Order: sequence, then C-alpha cells, then structure tokens
Amino acid sequence: MSGNEEAYVAEAFASNFVAPLGPQLDAFEQTVSDYLGGDVHCVGLSSGSAALHLALRIAGVREGDEVWVSSMTFAGGIFPVNYLGAKPRFFDLDQDSWTVDVDILAEQLEVAAREGRLPAAIVPTDLYGQSVELDRLEDLAANFDVRLIVDSAESLGASYKGERMAGTGGDAAILSFNGNKIITTSGGGMLVTRHKAWAEEARFLATQARDAAPHYEHSTFGYNYRLSNICAAIGLGQMQVLEERVARRREISERYSEVLSRPGISFMPEPPGLRSTRWLTALKIDPAATGVSREDIRLMLLEHQIESRPLWKPMHQQPLYAGTPYYGSGVDERLFEQGLCLPSGSDMTDEQQEEVIDRVLSLLEARR
Repeated sequence: MSGNEEAYVAEAFASNFVAPLGPQLDAFEQTVSDYLGGDVHCVGLSSGSAALHLALRIAGVREGDEVWVSSMTFAGGIFPVNYLGAKPRFFDLDQDSWTVDVDILAEQLEVAAREGRLPAAIVPTDLYGQSVELDRLEDLAANFDVRLIVDSAESLGASYKGERMAGTGGDAAILSFNGNKIITTSGGGMLVTRHKAWAEEARFLATQARDAAPHYEHSTFGYNYRLSNICAAIGLGQMQVLEERVARRREISERYSEVLSRPGISFMPEPPGLRSTRWLTALKIDPAATGVSREDIRLMLLEHQIESRPLWKPMHQQPLYAGTPYYGSGVDERLFEQGLCLPSGSDMTDEQQEEVIDRVLSLLEARR
C-alpha cells in the first residue's frame, strides 16, 4: 500500500457507499481514464476476466464463433471465450518482442477470409507488461472487420511508441488490479473502450442487466461484475504511486540484465519506442550454453525461500485445450521450456535483489 489508501477508504465509509457504486468508484474510473489520455471510457469491474467476458459479449461473440488468442497468456485471458461457448485458435509469439506474431495473424486472416471463417474477435496479450504492436493489429482488425480486444491486464503504465498508453488499444482493452499487479484494488479489473455505447452496455450487464423500471425488470441476463466502491477507494491511493512503481520495476529489470546477461542468458526484449512496465522480469536460459536449466535456478532459489516462476505455459499445451488449432513455430513453447520470472516486486530492496543475483551467479559458476 502507498499509505494513502486508508484515507480514501475512510471517505467511502463516511459516505456510506459500501456497495458496487459510489463516488470513489466514479473517481477511480475517471482517474484511470485521465491517466490513459482522457479519451477513453472506463468501467470498474470485479476482475480482468470479468472485463474480458463483457468485452467479448458486447463485441458480439456467440456460441460457435472463433476467437483468436495469444497462446502464451494467463488462463483468465482465455476462459471467458469458453464462458460464451466460442472456439479459440491460438497464436505464437514474435521472438523479437515476445508478444503475438502479427505476421502469422495477417497470413491466417487472409486464409480465413478466403474460407469464410473470419474470427469474431482477436485477443492479443500485452505479455509481462509490454504492449502488443497496436498499429498493425488495429489496421488488420479494420481491414478484415474483426473486433480487437487487447488483454492489457499486465501492462498498466506501459506505453506504445511514446504516443499511446497500453490499455487504449482496439475496440476495448482490459486491465487487472489483482493483488499481484503493479497496482491493486485487492481484486478487480476494468474495461477500457473508446466506444461510449460499449461502456454503457458494460455497466448495464455488470449490474445484473436491470432494465429501467421501478421494479426488477430484465430483458436479458447480466452479471454481478461491478467493482466495489471500497476496492475502488484502494485503487485511488494506488494510482498515486503507479509511475514510481513502474520506474522501480524497470530499475530492477535493468539491474538483472546488466549483471546476468551472457551467452545463453537473455532477457525479454523491448522493441524501440516501446516502454514496458517490466511487470515481471522475464529471461530465457539456454542449458546447452550455460550448463544450467530454468528448473535448476528455480529450485535453487526455492531452497533459499526465494520465489521465482516459469513463464506462462502456452494454452495450446494445456490439457484443457488439447487439439485446439495453433499457428506458429513454437517460439512460445521454447520460452516456456527455458523461461523464468525472477523476483521483481516494486518493494524489493537492493539487498534482496543482490542476494538473488549472487545465488544465480554462484550456481552458474559452479556449473561452468
């Protein structure tokens, strides 16, 4: 916590707005909108997955439709496709950015157009805090008349070509304020869209789709997805420290890269013009070059009560999605096999990071 959250929560209690509506929720939505540039509409929701579920439904995704998704993503970035009875197709990453390979997407859109099976939506992921290639993706979506919903759950605070903030792409983007994100509302998410009508429909659906009537009237089904005013009050305090937390995570990532980079160890690239949040510091370890595997490092750190984590396991390799179409050359598969996320929390001290570095260096030297 930044130290200011309690004051906003106290205001929420004093106003007696402890439900999923109230002045703190309104202020939180406006604060995020202003941060993103002010020309987007924000709807506070209970989770990033709820935001994606609503965005897909509003985009017109129906049972049996195809939705094209980055394969390397968190499960919450794909499950809403299942909620709607739609069918995913998974796409590989570009090795120069570790975000979805737009060339493969473009090729497959041409094929799908000829075969009359264009997807209802494309959902690329801003992996580990880095924006996808927004310009090209938006051009493709417009050319093929396909909805684009960007999974920006991990990237609030990132920017694209110095012109746009991550979270402003496509027809809609989704944000997450889960407890492991750079800022948190304890649990929560947000739908961000330039379409005012989408935002209005999201608010309607997120509050049980209650029609305008003095009694409870429903012409369609909705969800209990609105963000609590109390959680939004926490978010107001968190937004005040977002930039310094991004700066700290970038500093931590740069220190790791500076000391640990060598033949066989490389860090997630940051293409020119992009500013990643470095939500997590992700690197790749080639055991043939280093004599050390990702698991060797992870287990060694765990012995010293230091948590690290493999990269996301691609969705097309998950038992749930066995047999689902996948397009690519396995860049994401190799990243999963060799990739590791090192400790990189915003409150990590220099001494804690030096311990991680020293232990990794000692293991590398022992195996050299």
